Amino acid sequence: MITPTKLKIGNRFVGDTEPVYLIAEIGINHNGDLQIAKKLIDAAWATGWDCAKFQKRTPDICVPENQKNVMRQTPWGEMTYLAYKHKVEFQKNEYDYIDKYAKEKPFDWSASVWDLPSLEFLLQYDIPFIKIPSAKITDKELVEQAAKTGKPLFISSGMSTIEEVDAAINIVEKHLSKNYVLFHCNSTYPAKQDELNMLMISTLKERYNCLVGYSGHEYEIMPTTLAPVYGACTIERHITLSHDMWGTDHAASIEIKGMDFLAKRVHSVKTIVGDGVKTISKSEESVREKLRG
Repeated sequence: MITPTKLKIGNRFVGDTEPVYLIAEIGINHNGDLQIAKKLIDAAWATGWDCAKFQKRTPDICVPENQKNVMRQTPWGEMTYLAYKHKVEFQKNEYDYIDKYAKEKPFDWSASVWDLPSLEFLLQYDIPFIKIPSAKITDKELVEQAAKTGKPLFISSGMSTIEEVDAAINIVEKHLSKNYVLFHCNSTYPAKQDELNMLMISTLKERYNCLVGYSGHEYEIMPTTLAPVYGACTIERHITLSHDMWGTDHAASIEIKGMDFLAKRVHSVKTIVGDGVKTISKSEESVREKLRG
């Protein structure tokens, strides 16, 4: 089967010959505060990113039973882990506002789905794609139901064996053919440099003959900047207003200045990489004539 050259995502195309599609992963870095979410959307829009992404969970389903009643210190006082997860989970009112706010720009938004009710919830909105997070790539029912929606899937492959990725892709391709992007990812927060294994981007492209992206969780910006060199057409990074904010994901996220820096570098690298076809460039023509006669 021939790899698609591009997919229609929102108002633009994503593919090997297109500019890199940049996803600003807000996740739960909004800390349950819609005003923080707005500021992060504004930052992503202002620095030239293409999409803001959230995470949608049903805490009663997603929180393991042995963790639900574990007490946790939070900015809102001591509470159970389950209560904390409910506290930071956006519901319909918040997502209605996010949908309206993003469309006014216009700016893409979507979310990772962690369970079937969250998938059903997300389908209320005209989102450009559905994201399957690394933690759920082995949830065959969720993967299949997401594929059956017909929407493009973005699938992260962190902390997975190649056999687990095979199983997920087999399910997806039964319903979507090649209408997906598979993301290389290391799920450690933050990921260590010697565990990033960026060559896996090329490996995934060759193995599945599909479009491939990179979801980075490292402290540094350089590995993500290099991702297009290995063939990533889509890049996702967690973003934050400040590394000092309360929460587990802020330390491995990038701040607004970093977002601007990364967007510019990624697009420059994409231009530098080229298409691998040997030609005489336009600027070489006069040099050729001068030096070779």
